[in-house]
Amino acid sequence: MTATPSDRGAEVRLPPAYRLITLDSVESTNDEAIRLAEAGAEDGTLVWAREQTKGRGRQGRNFASPRGNLYLSLVLRPDCDIATAAQLSFVAALALGDGIGSVAPALLEITYKWPNDVLLNGRKVSGILLETRTTTGGEIDWLALGVGVNVASYPEDTEFPATSLHFEGTPKTVTEVELLQAFSRHLLTWVNRWLDDGFAPVRQAWLSHAQGRGEVIQVRLPKETLSGTFVDLDETGALVLDLPGAGQRLITAGDVFFPG
Repeated sequence: MTATPSDRGAEVRLPPAYRLITLDSVESTNDEAIRLAEAGAEDGTLVWAREQTKGRGRQGRNFASPRGNLYLSLVLRPDCDIATAAQLSFVAALALGDGIGSVAPALLEITYKWPNDVLLNGRKVSGILLETRTTTGGEIDWLALGVGVNVASYPEDTEFPATSLHFEGTPKTVTEVELLQAFSRHLLTWVNRWLDDGFAPVRQAWLSHAQGRGEVIQVRLPKETLSGTFVDLDETGALVLDLPGAGQRLITAGDVFFPG
């Protein structure tokens, strides 16, 4: 049994663009969303679970998923190729930033770490996972957008420091339900802007709060680790890294760390 239904969905109020599926426990919301997408689930189907027993992040990494935090996956069917659809990770990050900002203390510093993390006061509070299936013509059949946010607790054994909303001073009366509702509203706004105006405004907004821009960072790739200055994002969302004595290099996938 991979999913346990919940009767607590009635307390959640989402915009009508979403079809909410509420689960008490599931191995992975992304796995459930993919199963539903393969069965024909419509764009906007949102799987929300109170806990995940086999949550995972990028590259199959384990994603600790105790109760009290936010775990969701959204089925999307964008009319674009896979490279363009990858921009949705930046769209989702901005929606999370706005959603967190609407429930968190005003002085909390919200920044974005390339390619798909949201930070609070320099520590990771959220991760985003995109998984897709394409048609033979290279177009998107479906996309599963997975989001995990540390609301009440956070793992202490991560390589990159983590945190939670409550640890950073957000009132404990703010729950994962409230954040789910805030994120869903802001995601609609940012998705519509992306559809209407393209990646340029998304890129500009993300860069204005990018962690480490203009500073020396480390980027870990499968076979090497690069150290250089984080200069920019290109028009596709690739990281522009200025390497000492070697010029600029575009990074399309990797893990970013900040020295010190």
